Amino acid sequence: MTYVLLLTFVGLQVMDALTTLVFLNMGVKEGNPLIGLALTQADQPGLAIVAAKLFAVALAAYAWRSGRKRLLLKMDILFALCVCWNLIVICARL
Repeated sequence: MTYVLLLTFVGLQVMDALTTLVFLNMGVKEGNPLIGLALTQADQPGLAIVAAKLFAVALAAYAWRSGRKRLLLKMDILFALCVCWNLIVICARL
């Protein structure tokens, strides 16, 4: 049953990446300074976001395999809030 936490995290990463790309295309600046730096240094912003998301999923997989379920749950909540924020920003700009 604990694999649900990992699958939820992966789904949230996909939704965060997609909503981030949408609001970047709308002219909204990235709020995360590390991702913002990666975006300014990258030739293709989409690849920078994919790389960051793959790194996040790798960390989540490590947390899952090492039995850190509470940490993974907290990360799920954090990214669910990020996705909600992204959707609010997108709706406000429409």
